[in-house]
Amino acid sequence: MTKPKKNNPDELLVGLVSISDRASSGVYQDQGIPALRDWFTAALISPWHMETRLIPDDRSAIEQALIELVDQLHCDLVLTTGGTGPARRDVTPEATRAVGTKEMPGFGEQMRQISLKFVPTAILSRQIAVIRETPEHAALIMNLPGQPKSIKETLEGLKDADGNQIMAGIFAAVPYCIDLMGGPYIETDDAVCKAFRPKSAIRPK
Repeated sequence: MTKPKKNNPDELLVGLVSISDRASSGVYQDQGIPALRDWFTAALISPWHMETRLIPDDRSAIEQALIELVDQLHCDLVLTTGGTGPARRDVTPEATRAVGTKEMPGFGEQMRQISLKFVPTAILSRQIAVIRETPEHAALIMNLPGQPKSIKETLEGLKDADGNQIMAGIFAAVPYCIDLMGGPYIETDDAVCKAFRPKSAIRPK
């Protein structure tokens, strides 16, 4: 059995799963995992570690990867990229829903609202988020878009030319969600993405 990879209890363990038939077979280089790694490096100021998986558009493979990352490695947060459209091979939401114990519909709704500011085809995206709970652990699993630009926009939200937030990104709610699940306390660089918590949940610096 694979052992959890956390270096300490306060470290956020993130699972990054890129789902693509062509990238996983070497036809082209995966862009999803590098984009997510770069974003987390810029956004988090608290300790974190990542586990990555590059897999094809296969429902059983996706389910297996998500279960391993949560149940065995004890990831607190798992992000997938790719496989969320209407094509026949796009089965990421189905696999995610199958392994979840609670649905978190607000994340998918907000991702589509952000993307609709740029393209009308955002209504074709089917990203969802779920919580997977076991007796020992709980994790938030979220489906993200496939393109690096869209990944950044949905995580950070939208800002005006002066850097003022005009639409919140989904990651603003993630740290408090993980608090409520009993996970580590996550701190972000406000210049990239300001996490929101109720005043009673904010720890002193």
